[in-house]
Amino acid sequence: MNIRQIVLMTAIALASVIPLATPLMNPLSAQQKTTVILGTATPGGGFPLYGGAVAETINELDPSLEVEPRNTKGSTENIPLLEAGKLDIGLVAGEPAYEAFTGIGRPKTDLRILAAMYATPGMFVVRAESPDRTIRDLVGKSVAFGARGSGLVILARYVLDGLGLDQDKDFAAVYLDHAGDGPAMVLDGRVAALWGGGIGWPGFTTVARSTAARRYSRENFPRRARRPQRTQRQRRRASTSSIPACCAICASSGW
Repeated sequence: MNIRQIVLMTAIALASVIPLATPLMNPLSAQQKTTVILGTATPGGGFPLYGGAVAETINELDPSLEVEPRNTKGSTENIPLLEAGKLDIGLVAGEPAYEAFTGIGRPKTDLRILAAMYATPGMFVVRAESPDRTIRDLVGKSVAFGARGSGLVILARYVLDGLGLDQDKDFAAVYLDHAGDGPAMVLDGRVAALWGGGIGWPGFTTVARSTAARRYSRENFPRRARRPQRTQRQRRRASTSSIPACCAICASSGW
């Protein structure tokens, strides 16, 4: 299934349930469009791109709705904004959603999931001349783990914990104000690697299109570097993914 099919399926699912699930909506008449605020994330990341496509598709499918994407700090801000009624719907990654629904580090939320989005394989990207071939090669080096409020930061914590690594202690972790800042930091050498997730993720696409990028498959890694079983045992929601010609494959979000 390609990204267009995923967006279309999500849009159809949301269009069918939005009128029943958004407390902020208050249409004055059958002819007036109902505005729905959709929380995404910081510019340059996957959520604004995905949210924009979903909003455009819903607006075409249902002329009575006007879905307006709104940039936020990401998943960890979208959840409290939804709870406070400041968003109608919001995009939330699997890990922060899991913590919110199970009450990890916070009270359990009474929010509802309207539709699933897409699987998010967690990966690192490095420059072409980088000597790093495994995740452990990056230990002690600067790594951009994403925007501060992004669910990708939490995904990285889960994956690395399963590998026996600490995101902040074992790496010189860099947290961004905007997801779009990451690719440039890899390309100009300010960080050794960029963490992200999902096939076609904008940060990976930007780096891959540059002459400084390296693309390689899972088969390029020594067998000792492949440890999905431990990650899956440590984090039961994690699963492995295999995708062609990509960066180091770590794990996949279970949502």
